[in-house]
Amino acid sequence: MKKWIEKYLEHLKYTRGYSENTILGYEHELSSYRDYLDQHHLSFLHVTKKDIWNYLEALDNDHYKNSSLARHLTAIRSFYDYLVLEEVLTHNVFKSIHNPKLEKKLPNTLNYEEMRKILDFEQLEKPRDYMIRLIFELLYATGMRVSELSNIRLEDIEFKEQFIRTIGKGKKERLVYYGDYAAEALNDYLSLRDKLLINGNCDYLFINSRGGQLSRSSIEKIVNEYVQKRGLEHHVSPHTLRHTFATHLLENGADIRTVQELLGHDNLGTTQIYTHLSSSYLRQEYLKKMPRR
Repeated sequence: MKKWIEKYLEHLKYTRGYSENTILGYEHELSSYRDYLDQHHLSFLHVTKKDIWNYLEALDNDHYKNSSLARHLTAIRSFYDYLVLEEVLTHNVFKSIHNPKLEKKLPNTLNYEEMRKILDFEQLEKPRDYMIRLIFELLYATGMRVSELSNIRLEDIEFKEQFIRTIGKGKKERLVYYGDYAAEALNDYLSLRDKLLINGNCDYLFINSRGGQLSRSSIEKIVNEYVQKRGLEHHVSPHTLRHTFATHLLENGADIRTVQELLGHDNLGTTQIYTHLSSSYLRQEYLKKMPRR
């Protein structure tokens, strides 16, 4: 089984174009499944529905949440689809096992006042200060994922039309647009960017202390540390700003399919969770402003 898992992970990487984090997740779930089969002397080629339910029960006994059970099932089901594709098996027994029902968890977002507080950069002294300001402006203005932000190259930016070419999940290219505030922050940063370079040039927009590409984890750390300094009580990550971007667009009348394209979602259902947030906002505004209710 180990050999087939390795082949499958290579398939995800080179054929399906999955991200490194997604592949690591699949590897973790499949390793857990393989360990269970080994412990119970079961062959991965001859598992039955009963074996699957016993496996899920074992995970449940280890206090796995429904979301974790769903991730395990998704990874294993996809693995068996691959085995069928490779004609190792004739059918996928996991097709008949449905994922457990998940509780809908609304994403964490910021309101307008909180965003104004974060984006109020009063004292900018060093080039790095200007870089931090641009990170926040672009995350909020474009809704980009943190990995997409980290991978921006100077050649990806269309300054006149104010958009950036980015490669999202599944290696799909899309255009993300930014407004005048982000454009001003970008121009200010670029006028000082050379001071961050140490040895020669760097193609990436954001530069670390060694003069190379600023990593995803470094951006996450910068966002977390800066927000804490601004005195916000709840946790804010780059993904929080992505959620906020989508929610604020919908609250201001943007079409949901437009938001879907801007976020790079393949499935409209993924975007529709933001409509729940917008409905909540509209209700609050109605209760505040409707005199006769």
